[in-house]
Amino acid sequence: MEINEDVNSSFSTRDTCSCSTDNRPVKVWCDGCYDMVHYGHANQIRQAKLMGDYLIVGVHCDEEVRKHKGPPVFTDAERYRMVRAIKWVDEVVENAPYITTVETLDRYNCDFSVHGDDITLSADGRDTYQEVKDRGRYRECQRTRGISTTDVVGRMLLMTKSHHHPSESTPCLSSVLGDAPPVSPYTGGAEFLTTSKRIVQFSSARDPRPDDRIVYTAGPFDLFHVGHVDFLKAAAALGDYIIVGLHHDDVVNGYLSANYPIMNLHERTLSVLACKYVAEVVIGAPYRITADLLDGLKVNVVVAASTDDFHGDPYEEPRRRGCLVTIDTGDHLTTGDIVERIIVNRLEFETRNRKKESKELRLLQLLANQRKAKDNQSELPL
Repeated sequence: MEINEDVNSSFSTRDTCSCSTDNRPVKVWCDGCYDMVHYGHANQIRQAKLMGDYLIVGVHCDEEVRKHKGPPVFTDAERYRMVRAIKWVDEVVENAPYITTVETLDRYNCDFSVHGDDITLSADGRDTYQEVKDRGRYRECQRTRGISTTDVVGRMLLMTKSHHHPSESTPCLSSVLGDAPPVSPYTGGAEFLTTSKRIVQFSSARDPRPDDRIVYTAGPFDLFHVGHVDFLKAAAALGDYIIVGLHHDDVVNGYLSANYPIMNLHERTLSVLACKYVAEVVIGAPYRITADLLDGLKVNVVVAASTDDFHGDPYEEPRRRGCLVTIDTGDHLTTGDIVERIIVNRLEFETRNRKKESKELRLLQLLANQRKAKDNQSELPL
């Protein structure tokens, strides 16, 4: 089990890691594929923002991702929109190069680049951050253990429900592939534990003001995606303070069946809290929106999606009060659509994930051999 800490202590505050000495704002760069954006991505971005004043996030295009990593689940246009919706992002650079260079940092006036303490390799096996590391323009934050795009894809292919219960061991992706090779520590293994500290880190610091118009919506918000972002943006436009209710895993599984939700309640909580349109989350919200909930949260407007297909009528009370608004954003992407993309392209994603793990394991073995050789050299008599 892994209990996650914050940014590495040597770079834990803006003051200790600033490269700027002329009192100008410190600009930070981070980049990535950001495919199937999850709370691990959001946590990396949050940590990067702590290191400066202005955060620029570069997102790779489909062609670059396919060349160096394999087929993305989401298109680059979808990934650009997802990253722009993360609350700590100040600016997004589309079509960012896969290899991070000093030239890129200088072009956007960034002091340094930030990445997690895992390995990112190019198609030919090179460290994509080696140049900025060599030039002292690199900072490191801690990767969020227990979550990766590879892991999420594996959950969809495995069709199990063990991720609903963190105490149970979730099978690794190699189970899907029919063999059991060594597993890279960057793509599987550790279990993520949601702590109160992590929830506070992701939460909004603002309480609703007395005159705020409070908007409430509820649902699973599973595999948080651009359809959710568009819906929450439209909902936020109806008021000043938006609260999202998240249903318990067992409740979601009751009306969606199969192995839904793909992300458990605590994971979904962090993903939704990372969205800039969301002020607060009700963890384990009741399926039926009750009078007590509306009165307790002082809700003025309840928002439903035109695509909602719940059993029964969870909106009976807000409908009776005349405060229910139905929104159709025109983006009808669903969690089921994402799962379908994975299933249809299963062989491609399995191959991608196997290659990714293989590259990581080869590099880890090389680094281990180098450390061993260095230790042996130091033990030789003078």
